[in-house]
Order: sequence, then C-alpha cells, then structure tokens
Amino acid sequence: MNNIWILSFVSFFTDMGTYMVTPLIPIFLAASGPVIIGIIDGLSESLASVLKFYSGRHSDRWKKRKGLAMIGYGLSGLGRIFLIISSSWMGVFIWKLIDRTGKGIRTAPRDALISESGGKKKQGRVFGLHQMMDMLGASIGIGAAYFIIQMEGNQNFHVVFLYSLLPVIIGWILLFGIKEQKQQRVETEKSSTVLPNLDWKLLNPNVKKLLLIVFLFTIVNSSNAFLLLRATDLGVSTANVLLLYLIFHLTASAFSYISGAFSDRFGRRGILTVGYALYGFVYIGFAEVTTIFGLIVLFTLYGLYSALTKGIEKALVADIANPGVKGTALGFYAMVTGIGLFPASLLTGWLWQIFGAQVSFYINGIIAIVTSLLLFKVLSFKARKTT
Repeated sequence: MNNIWILSFVSFFTDMGTYMVTPLIPIFLAASGPVIIGIIDGLSESLASVLKFYSGRHSDRWKKRKGLAMIGYGLSGLGRIFLIISSSWMGVFIWKLIDRTGKGIRTAPRDALISESGGKKKQGRVFGLHQMMDMLGASIGIGAAYFIIQMEGNQNFHVVFLYSLLPVIIGWILLFGIKEQKQQRVETEKSSTVLPNLDWKLLNPNVKKLLLIVFLFTIVNSSNAFLLLRATDLGVSTANVLLLYLIFHLTASAFSYISGAFSDRFGRRGILTVGYALYGFVYIGFAEVTTIFGLIVLFTLYGLYSALTKGIEKALVADIANPGVKGTALGFYAMVTGIGLFPASLLTGWLWQIFGAQVSFYINGIIAIVTSLLLFKVLSFKARKTT
C-alpha cells in the first residue's frame, strides 16, 4: 500500500496545481471563441492519449515505471512556465501541449504501478482510492484559486498561475519515495521477455466491441471547459464558476472509492452503464439549464458520473490484462478512449459556434445515452468472466 498512497498523494498535489488553473482557462480564452478552446483541449488531450500507449509499452519493456512517471510529472511542472508568462491563446496552447505530453508519459506506468501494488481482488478499491485523492486535490486547488481570485481581483489570473507551480513541485518530489518491488519485476520479466506486436485482428472479438463502444462515447465526451463556458455564458461570475467546478470535484472525490469497492464486490457492468447514461442526461440538462440552482445540481451529478466511471474503467482493464503487459494494456486503452477527445472537443466547439450551446449539448447527451445501452450489452461477457 506504500506505493499506492504515495502515488495517490502525488496525484493529489499535482491535480491541486493543475486545477488551480484549469477552470480559469476557458474564461481566460473566452474572447478567442469556443472553436479555439476546442482545438487547444482536444489536440493536447489526443496527443496525451497516444503517448499513454507508448509509455505504457516501454514501461513493460524496460521494467522501470518509476522513471517514466518522474519524467512525465516533471514536464507538467516545466510547462507551467509558459502559462505563467502567456498573454494570448498561443501561450496557453504551448503550456497545454507540454502539460499533456507529461500526462501522456506518466499515466500508464503510474497506473501499472498502482495495479501491481493492489492485488487482483482489490483493483476497484485501489483505483477508487487514487481517483478519490486525485479529485480531492483538484477540489482544494479550485478552492485555492477561488480565494486568490477573491483577494487579487477577478481578472488577475497570472497570480494564480504562479502559485499553482508549488504543489506540482511537491508532488514531483514525493515520487522519490516510490519503490518498484523486485518480485513484481521478476514476474513481469518472465511473462513478457518479448512483447507481442499489437494487431487489431488478434484482439478478442468481445474486446473489439468494447473498445469500439467506448470510443463512440469518447466522441461525445468533450472537454469540461465547455461546461464552464456554459456557466459563464449564463452570467455566472468567475468566482462562482470556480465554486461550481469545486462541487463537481468534491462529489467525484466523495464517491470514487465507494463505487470502486462496490464494483469489486458486485461487478463493473452496471456501474459503468449507469455512469455513461448519467453523463448523457447531465449534458441534456446543460442544454436546458437557466438558473444557478440548476447548475449546482448538474455539476453535482457530473461529479457522480466521474466517480462511477473513471477508476472503474481502469480496474476493468487491469482485470483482463496479462501481468506481463499491464502497462501496455492500460496505455492502449487510454489511447483508444482518449484519441477521440480532439474530434469531440472540436465538434462541440463547432456546433456551439454555428448552432448555439443547446444544440451541441443535446447531440452529445443523446449519443451518450445510446452508447450506455450498447455498453450494457457488450459488457455482459465481462461481467461473467472478470468481475
């Protein structure tokens, strides 16, 4: 559990720094328009998704996950410098690319470390714990940004950007406490001396169906920046937008471990299906919402969706992954689920700019609900064999 707690606190501090700035970015870029926001978020997240696969695969080959994690977290700190000195969307774009490159390098090796340290019967719990700490750190980061904005003024974003560097540095330092267990590395070496080439044709037909359904969901799973932009368009102040985002992360943190433990005991199928469907209804709600109370309810439900899906998806992958290629499997899954983020954010931004916010949210919401029904059917084999 030592590794799990350290990695959870690393994510706690890193996300504290990240989410001191993340909810401010769509406000900072509001004058640039939703298409620019979609391009920045979508392209950078898709880049990270591709890197997750390659870093996971290399962590299996080199048997050194800790080093890749340290490089990835370190890049996120270095990239923050470009955000601190930025004065336009271009500076934000450079920061986002470097930051997401770091995330792409670190995610799969880190998740493999968590999985290997948790035991086969506790995958939902350990990923739920990590997700809980991740979201709790994000919540505190948003709260810190709120207080700084209140003290410094609604538009003094660069002060927040500067302060956000401190927790990122703390998180990186904590990584030195990680120890890769020799027994795990020996088992991995025995089972994966030569990594097989990945070929879509060689995948189990049920796995193909699962990945295709999840990819379909990703196409409508656009950046959270659009939710914050929607709140801003409805007249919510910068400070209150931060509070709404805080509600989302607190809710996700509160329920992530519970949902992970529940999935260990009762299976992952039902929870993931409910989570995907909830996302769809939340997006339809964002199309219709007009009041601050409605926004509070929707951001709360959105946090519940995150708790029901994020950690459990990783636990499901860990269930079916060969121990020798666990980093590769987690990285491949992350690539497939994340590669659609660019078209998702670009499509949402384009629909918003051409037809308005309501149309974009309606389309995303309806497709997500249909996807949840398909997911329920596809996951029937997983429910019997792996959970």
